[in-house]
Amino acid sequence: MKSQDETLEDWCRALLQALELEDVEVDVNAVLALAGVAAHSVVRPAAPLTTFIAGFAAGLAAGTGQATDAVSMEAAMGVARKLAKDYAANEVSGA
Repeated sequence: MKSQDETLEDWCRALLQALELEDVEVDVNAVLALAGVAAHSVVRPAAPLTTFIAGFAAGLAAGTGQATDAVSMEAAMGVARKLAKDYAANEVSGA
């Protein structure tokens, strides 16, 4: 039986292939970490929403030539991670 990590890596490769994105490198652990921050800082359903929007933003940036795929993904995930943490801090402080 495959581990969860092996299953996720297999799923990621299959999805990338189905979407004709075989050359795209995805840091599964970074995406999951971002989802975790969003889930715990905002609300659980924010996890898939946050990762989708960050991925969409990264795709737009890379597609328009603003940055490479890797730089675009790192930047979008960084913005999303910071916003989620700030959101939680603002909720705690009552802002």
